[in-house]
Amino acid sequence: MVTRPNHEFANRTQGYARAQTAAIDAGLRTHMQRVYAYMGGGLALTGIISYLVGNNEAMLAAIYGTPLAWVVMLAPLGFAFFFGMRIHAMQSSTAQILFWVFAAVMGLSLSYIFAVYTTASIVKTFFIAAATFLSMSLWGYTTKKDLSGMGTFLVMGVWGLIIAMVVNLFMQSSALEFAISAIGVLVFTGLAAYDTQKVKEFYWEADGHEVATKKSILGAFVLYMDFINLFLFMLRFLGNRE
Repeated sequence: MVTRPNHEFANRTQGYARAQTAAIDAGLRTHMQRVYAYMGGGLALTGIISYLVGNNEAMLAAIYGTPLAWVVMLAPLGFAFFFGMRIHAMQSSTAQILFWVFAAVMGLSLSYIFAVYTTASIVKTFFIAAATFLSMSLWGYTTKKDLSGMGTFLVMGVWGLIIAMVVNLFMQSSALEFAISAIGVLVFTGLAAYDTQKVKEFYWEADGHEVATKKSILGAFVLYMDFINLFLFMLRFLGNRE
């Protein structure tokens, strides 16, 4: 026997599903807006500190003319490892403070670029990197394609870059330097899309305020690092030296 569907029940079910999906979409948009807001704020803080210190000869000499240079250069790496490993155990307020401190220290670490490259080429490269990053991040957010497979190769590429950069510290090969820069741009362009998709998938509508805030900060931290690395590798190509 064939029964006729209960259209009223079906309509209610579909309406509930649409409402639930809309609520998730609205929550996801809010989450991504927080991620980009934190990231943008971090980049602004980094840029301001980098510019102020990089254009102050006395401060540059005080940092890079002393052993303090090693502390400034290695501190962001230490922050990155600590932040990534311990954020789950922190209060969201602590995570926020550490993120801003990290962005400030990164500004000190990057201040040297104003002594190496012209300000005009730094600004030009920043906007090119920003346009590239935003395009790839938007694609990562909207695509239905699973980028997990691409992510495996990209992470392998990051480790390859690290090894190649250490080797080139001793070899000082201009050809290897060019290859590192080219591969670096490609790797972090891809990571902009891959990590955006992962940040999107990390969202869950049932998260409380504390967990949601930490997820936003962690997502901002990951995308911030992707952008900084993309910018620095591009600067090797596009930057005009002083």
